[in-house]
Amino acid sequence: MQGWSYTAIVALAWSLIPLLAFGLAGDAIARACNKLPIAVRLLLPAVCGVPYLMVWNPWENGRWLVLYFTLPVLIAVVLWHASQSDPQQRGDWRDFAILLILGLTVDLRWLESAWPAHLSVIGKMILLDSGLYGFLVIRQLTSVGFDLRIGSNDILIALRELLFYAPIAFPLGLALGFLHLHAGLPRAGTVGLTAIVTFFLIAIPEEIYFRGWIQNLLERRIGRLGSLLVTSAIFGLSHFNKRAVHFNWRYVLLATIAGIFYGRAWRNGRRVAASAITHSGVDTIWALFLR
Repeated sequence: MQGWSYTAIVALAWSLIPLLAFGLAGDAIARACNKLPIAVRLLLPAVCGVPYLMVWNPWENGRWLVLYFTLPVLIAVVLWHASQSDPQQRGDWRDFAILLILGLTVDLRWLESAWPAHLSVIGKMILLDSGLYGFLVIRQLTSVGFDLRIGSNDILIALRELLFYAPIAFPLGLALGFLHLHAGLPRAGTVGLTAIVTFFLIAIPEEIYFRGWIQNLLERRIGRLGSLLVTSAIFGLSHFNKRAVHFNWRYVLLATIAGIFYGRAWRNGRRVAASAITHSGVDTIWALFLR
C-alpha cells in the first residue's frame, strides 16, 4: 500500500471492523446494543469517526473532525425518529432522506477534500459504518441480508446472474466503444487481489446501500418489479460522473442494466453476499480484461 503510513493502515482497519462485525454477527450486535440506554445507543456511533482522528493533522481546521464525530450520531437520531413513526417499516421519509444524503455525499465527493486522495476510501467506509449502525441497530431494518458467511447458494445465484448479464454487456459495451479488450492477460495473483479488494471496498458497500437499503425499502412501497427497476436506474445514474468529465451515458446505461441483475441476485434470497459476488465479478473482469 504505497503512500500509506502505519497510522493510515490502522485507520483503514478500524473503519473495516464494523463492516466485518455486522457481516459476521449483526443480529448479536444489534441485540447487545439495544440493551443499552437510548442515550448511549444514539451516542455510540460517534466511534465511527475515530479513523479520521487518527489521520487528522491538529494544525488543520477542526471542522472535518467535528463532522465525522457528529454525523454518525445525527444519522442514528434521525433513524430513531423514523423507527418511532414507522414501526411497520414501510419506509419513512427520514429513511430516504438519510439514504439521499449518504448517496450524494459519496457520489458528489462532498467530503473528499477532508482526506488525501489515496485515503478517501476511509471516509466512505465511515459513512457506511454509520449507515450500518443506524439501519441495523437503531432502525432495526429487516431483510437487509448483510451476512458475510457466504454459502454455496450465494455463489450459484451470483454466477447465474453474471452469466445472464455478460452476453448483454459484452457486445453492447464493445459496440458503444465503452469496453476495450486488453492485449495481455493479468497474473493469477493480480486477479485474486483485485477480486478481494473490489468485493470488500466496492461491491459490498454499494450492494448494502442500493439493494439492502434502497431496493429493500422501495419494495415495501412499489413492489418487487418496481423497486428492482427504480433501484437499478438510481444505481445507473450514480455512475454519471465516473471516468468522464461530462455525463457518461454509456456507463449509466451499462450500470443500469447491471443493477437489474445485481438486484435479482439480492432478492433471490435477500442476500447482499450474492449480489456483491456478481458485482465484484463484473468489476474485476472489466478492470483486468476489458477496460
